[in-house]
Amino acid sequence: MANEALVQAVKSIVTLARGGDLDAAYRGYRDLFQKPDFLKQRPEDQRQVLRLMILAKGVPSTPTEAMIEAHRAAVPALTELVSIHGDPGDHELLGLCHVVLGNLESADKIFRAGLRLERERNPQSDLCGTLMKRISLL
Repeated sequence: MANEALVQAVKSIVTLARGGDLDAAYRGYRDLFQKPDFLKQRPEDQRQVLRLMILAKGVPSTPTEAMIEAHRAAVPALTELVSIHGDPGDHELLGLCHVVLGNLESADKIFRAGLRLERERNPQSDLCGTLMKRISLL
């Protein structure tokens, strides 16, 4: 998947979401994340697309089947990012996927691992506060 193809796919997904067809948008994310070429994208490009879906505002509080499938499809890419780069922000995204999937014990462990890493880097960061809040809500 060339970078241009990734951009076009994301534009289509965003258009669906803005048009109110959230299930179609989440199916688009699912399909995108399931493509083997997605894992070949630059880590920062993967993160940007994953963040767009996972941190989206205005989504139903009870996940739809399409949302669950999209989050499940995001897990392999995020697991690889966490394993290779160990970025605390990746831990947050992976933990949020597990929350949507109902794997709260896994989410807790992932959030705590990210918090440990972020405290070593910058104990006063906003991400530390965000991760602590996410842990407290589980």
